[in-house]
Amino acid sequence: MKPRISMITLGVSDLQESVRFYEQGLGLPKMDSPPEVAFFTLKGSWLGLYGRRSLAEDAGLPADGSGFTGFTIAHNVDSEAAVDELMEQAVAAGAKLVKPAQKVFWGGYSGYFADPDGYLWEVAHNPLFWVGPKDEDA
Repeated sequence: MKPRISMITLGVSDLQESVRFYEQGLGLPKMDSPPEVAFFTLKGSWLGLYGRRSLAEDAGLPADGSGFTGFTIAHNVDSEAAVDELMEQAVAAGAKLVKPAQKVFWGGYSGYFADPDGYLWEVAHNPLFWVGPKDEDA
């Protein structure tokens, strides 16, 4: 795995209030985003805000209780094959497969694994945009 984090997505209870906090309160630069999600540019990565229940549903876990901690860490790659390779690498290293890589509603391809402490990582390929350097440059 290349040493980078593409995006940290926080599952929030009130998207509009969270957008106000990060954009106006902290001064993070908000990108154009669909109404159900917000993205902010950071140096070398993004911060994403998404409804807690919707984010849990995307990972295939319950929103309440111990199954979902309220955020995921996303690692974007440049192809579906790279998603599959990294998912296999993570599982081989001891990660728990949470959601096998598959085509997803937003037009990309992604899957989820949990690290040994249960933190969720999404490995994704988005054909509409690429976040991060080409793998050979990282």
